Amino acid sequence: MTPLQRYIAEEIATDHVEGLLSRREAMRRLGLLGLGAPAAVALIASCADKAEQSGTPPMTSGAGSGTPGSTAAGGGTTVAGAPPGSGTALPTTAITFDGPEGRTLQAAWSAAAQPRGGVLVIHENKGLTDHIRSIAGRFAGIGYNALAVDLLSEEGGTATFTDPAAATAALGKLPQERFLADLRSGLAELQRRTPGKKLAATGFCFGGGLTWLLLTSGTPELAAATPFYGPFPDNGEIRTKAAVLAVYGALDSRVDASRPAAEAALDRAGATHESFIAEGADHAFFNDTGPRYNAAAATEAWRRVIDWYTRYL
Repeated sequence: MTPLQRYIAEEIATDHVEGLLSRREAMRRLGLLGLGAPAAVALIASCADKAEQSGTPPMTSGAGSGTPGSTAAGGGTTVAGAPPGSGTALPTTAITFDGPEGRTLQAAWSAAAQPRGGVLVIHENKGLTDHIRSIAGRFAGIGYNALAVDLLSEEGGTATFTDPAAATAALGKLPQERFLADLRSGLAELQRRTPGKKLAATGFCFGGGLTWLLLTSGTPELAAATPFYGPFPDNGEIRTKAAVLAVYGALDSRVDASRPAAEAALDRAGATHESFIAEGADHAFFNDTGPRYNAAAATEAWRRVIDWYTRYL
């Protein structure tokens, strides 16, 4: 099992432990990933033990410790209102373009009226959903061409999966090398459509992990990146000078455990970076279609991303 496959499996198990999935549904989804019943039961038990051991929400170095480059904000109360950036969002268009090895890639494209740069949007483990399309449109609305590649293009696209869990399982069985190749093709297409401008990448959950993979595999075309609560690769080393704003939820102890390694790798690489830890916010707090959405934290994260891209794109 690759690190990203393990991440997806642990996310399913954690969703069950936190009451978001029934045991039957969690077992079904883990089975789709290829885990047998004994392995699935053991994983759920392990995640339950970790949740019990974590006790109160973990404090991060940015939450009151004064660690340079880390800040905390957000608050634990979800407030009403439209998702951040949606008020000026532009529509997206379904496009295809040439990918690696002669493959055709599907994507959502949204063009800014007067682009200041380009943003590659990397989807969660549910594939290219309406939520991810909306984020591409939000970036276009604030002046950045945006492209969201469907990493299930070779399987016919996310839309061909009537069961979202099956789409997640399909992503969990694909090699990381294919994701990286498809995302690099996405960056090339984004640059073609945004000539002479700097590029950035942002990703969420699974896509946040892929953003870190881009940064550790060498992507000199990136000027900036904003991974949202994505796991940092084991023993990863940053191989780009992109300015990185890493976004975390203070209650997301599973992903937060990789933050020190990410910050240390960024320091070693001499990269400009900050970590934003949203207090009172859990994993996937930016997803306004999900159960962990935290509007206050999402609004603050969006403000910081805009500021980051204003400075570095």
